[in-house]
Amino acid sequence: MERSQSSFAPVPQDARAAPGAWGPDLSHAPTGTGTDLAPDFELIVRQPRQSFRWLVHDYPYPFAKWHYHPEYELHLIQKTSGKMFVGDFIGNFEPGNLVLTGPNLPHNWVSDLPAGETVRDRDMLIQFSDDVVREMMRVCLEFEEIEPLLDDARYGIAFHGETARFGWRALKRIGQANPTRRMLLFFELLDELNRSGEKRILSSRNYAPTLDHAVSDTVNRAIEYLIGNLTGEISLSDVARQCGLSDSAFSRFFKKNTGHGFVRYLNRMRVNRACMLLAQSEMPIIAVCFEAGFSNLSNFNRQFLSITGHTPSAYRRQLKRNRAKPSAP
Repeated sequence: MERSQSSFAPVPQDARAAPGAWGPDLSHAPTGTGTDLAPDFELIVRQPRQSFRWLVHDYPYPFAKWHYHPEYELHLIQKTSGKMFVGDFIGNFEPGNLVLTGPNLPHNWVSDLPAGETVRDRDMLIQFSDDVVREMMRVCLEFEEIEPLLDDARYGIAFHGETARFGWRALKRIGQANPTRRMLLFFELLDELNRSGEKRILSSRNYAPTLDHAVSDTVNRAIEYLIGNLTGEISLSDVARQCGLSDSAFSRFFKKNTGHGFVRYLNRMRVNRACMLLAQSEMPIIAVCFEAGFSNLSNFNRQFLSITGHTPSAYRRQLKRNRAKPSAP
């Protein structure tokens, strides 16, 4: 689970009673609107040992802007009304608005708010990569049935009626579930969306966004360098040099396009590796610390607790308890 900027706000007990804009003011963007601007690239960071990212965030929010990313995104608006932009589509939204966007399809939801006002937990969403679902299809052939949903998502899909209300309830349950249950609910949600007839394609089929591939290439170059040197000493200057930028320019660039400061992102990568080592080996904690790239145990423990909510020892004990649970008869 991931909550950004604020705590989780419960969805109403009967989500079916919530109002929603499931189909108003559907039109395509005329020339000269904000959709003509090149969208910003966002790097999605999943939590350790998760196949997809679940997130609740406030509005305004750093990435609540005209942006794109390689992941699919199922996006629910819980509060406020305003205008949504998906590809070349512009339409109204209200609480209950549920939209699935595909890889690299620009999108944004702009709430009608007085200047300076903040809305807590406006958005609830999940993000998942094409690689994840393709691997699921490879392992479980039955999962190939959702291929039409993924194809249509490349143009944006708005869901309405009972499907949107089901999606609201499902997203809430995913955010509260344990890891195994999360995946089962994720499969169920995608299946329901795929089978539903309560949906409409948003962006036109010939929409071709203007994407700044130089930005994504630079981000990918930085990430590849971090992955290749994760267990050694890494400085911001080292990565900036690999990307052909000054230290200050790279720092601003990295923060803008990942939503994280450089040091914070590096710590998340190292903690992710530590989680894998704790799960797949019996290495002592001190050995995991150094193998993950941390230089001292106290900093490792502090960063691990901050990112996962557990100490390394508690994390390993929890994994062992989960594996020891007997299967249901």
